Parts: sequence; C-alpha cells; structure tokens
Amino acid sequence: MTRTTSAVARALERIGRLDPALHAFIELWPDEALAREREAVARRLPLGGLPFAVKGPSGIRSFAARRLIAAGGSPVGATSVPGPGTHWQTWGQGAHGRTVNPWRADRTPGGSSAGSAVAVATGMAELATGSDGAGSVRIPAAWCGVFGLKTTNGLLPSPDRSGLASAGVLARSAAAEPYLREVVNGGGPDAAAPALPLPLPLPLPAVYSEDLGFAEVDPEVAAVVRAAVDRLVAAGTVRLLGRDAALLDPVRAWTAIRGGSPDDPEAVRVRRTNDERLEALLTGGALLLTPVTPNRPHGHEGPGDLYSTALTWAFNLSGHPAASLPAGFTGDGCPVGLQLVAARGADVRLLAAARAVEDALPAAPVPPAAGRPAAGR
Repeated sequence: MTRTTSAVARALERIGRLDPALHAFIELWPDEALAREREAVARRLPLGGLPFAVKGPSGIRSFAARRLIAAGGSPVGATSVPGPGTHWQTWGQGAHGRTVNPWRADRTPGGSSAGSAVAVATGMAELATGSDGAGSVRIPAAWCGVFGLKTTNGLLPSPDRSGLASAGVLARSAAAEPYLREVVNGGGPDAAAPALPLPLPLPLPAVYSEDLGFAEVDPEVAAVVRAAVDRLVAAGTVRLLGRDAALLDPVRAWTAIRGGSPDDPEAVRVRRTNDERLEALLTGGALLLTPVTPNRPHGHEGPGDLYSTALTWAFNLSGHPAASLPAGFTGDGCPVGLQLVAARGADVRLLAAARAVEDALPAAPVPPAAGRPAAGR
C-alpha cells in the first residue's frame, strides 16, 4: 500500500490528541511502530506499515498480531480491557481512566475488547485485534459502530483452555476485508482461498431472528435491526428463508464450560441441540441475522441484571464465525449492531457477505469523539 505521508505518524498524532479523553490505550510504542512501518514499506509487504492496535497487555503476542506484523502491519500500542473490581466485562480501563464510548461519554464502549473498538471507531488505528469468548469483539463493535469479526473457534490458536474464546479483529468497516483476510487466512479450510475472491452471488440466503427464541430484546434495538434487514431484502442483497431460528438459551451451558465442566449434562444437551438446529438453519450457505445485543450500551456503573451477551455467546459454544456490522442508531444516539453468523470454517465467505451487506446499508457516520482529522489526513 503506497502512502505519501506516514500513516503511523498520523495515527500517533490522533492518539495524542484524542486518547486523553477516550482512554482507549494502556501503552504506546511510537518508535517501534515507525521503525516497523519503514521496514514494511522498504520490503513492500502487503500491509505497507498499516497502523493497528492490539488488545490488552499480552495482545502483541497473539496469533492475530503476529499475522498482521508478518504482513507488514505496525502495532502502535495496546488497548484497554476491563480492570479489577467488577464481574462484568463490558467496559475498559485505560491508562488514565475508564474507556469512553465515542458516541456517548456516559455509556460504556462494550468489552472486553473495549479500547480496540474505540481506537478503530475514532481513527486512532485502522485495525485492532481482539478476542471473543462470549461476545467480546462483537459487543464493543456494535456499541462503537464499527465492524467486528469473531473467527471460527479453533481456526486460529487461542490460549483459552475452555475452547470458548477465539481470535477476532475490528475495523472501521468491512471494506477492510483485504486486511482482515491476513488474519483469517492464518489457518483452516479457507486458508487456500484466493486473496481477492469474486463477489458472492446475490441475494444471499439468510434467516432472521430477533431473539433466537429466548432473549428479551429492547424493542427499539429490535426495530433498528429489522429495518436494516428489510433494507437488505429491498436492495436484493438478502433473501429471507422461512426457517425457525429457535435455539436453547446457552447461559447455563456456557457457564458450566467456562467453569471447567464441559461434561455437565445440561451443557452437553444444550450444545448438541443447538448444533443440530444451527446446522439446519445454515444449510446451503445460509446466513443467520440477529441483533448483536438485546440492549443498548449501558452506563459505566454496569449492566444491572441484563446479559449483553444473550445473543452472542451461543456462537462461542457452537464455534461458528460471527460478525457485527453497524445497523443504525436508537433515538438516544446509541449505535446498534447487526450480527451475521455463517457455517463453521466459512470465515472468508462471511467477510465477503459482510462487505455485500455493508454496501447495501447507509454508510456508518464518524462518532463525534473522533473530532476533525489532522491536516493531511
């Protein structure tokens, strides 16, 4: 990728200007990032020094980060994750305070990939790595109005012993597909796919579910997602199938497996039943469309009794790849995400589908906290 000015320098300038109010980063590596950019440009690596951020203090060692570096990406710093003292994970703690949602400072950005979502939403990084064990990429992507991908469980190496967490990546939009593929192509059956696949034939077969058969969804959140789905149908991007997307609530099963009891009878029953139902739903290359979360971003004091993960963690149990795309806003200015779920191993196809879906929806606006671009941006 050819640049007349340093993309890393521009990213660092934005971080210096915006992060004191947003608290998305816990540490920065300016000298190393600039050096990597110079090397990537000199060696003509595919990403050409593209600035990206990594999730948390150990993110630089993740497989996704190593894939991006090998392709010529330049990590600029580590982003915020939840701090100690609370059991809920949809928030972040930056170097100088709690991480702020770039759309509403009184709301959380989601988590646990909190700072990663804020960094890409505000242009402080063009990509950011994440990990997703219950929705930790998709929830902050939805609540910050960006694109987020959870890869197929087991496709890429993960330190999570439970098998629930998988690598993820966040970007301003699905148009970053060529860069995202540098991560996805690290393993699995899609690894041999061509770098620039032909567009998928439209309309895409899809199943829509507001609640997966069990979740209580905020009516305004549901209305925003349904309007986006209707727009996709009207544009000829999606063709809805008459399949019933009723799954079993995974809360007890997920909790048992996370707690080290994968053979718990309830966990085995829920997992088997939902796997069978998802196989039927996704046959023939169909997508499953749902809201990402049943609720809008909550305040910094916590979610109360709500499970923001109600519509995401079923796919950590099943292992399916899933993505979040901006769907619109509630009346109080909170972003809402549309979740796309595909068959196991169909990560590259999911990226192509997400790009087609994004092209049919209104362009996501830039959050007010992003401010004005620097000169030369």
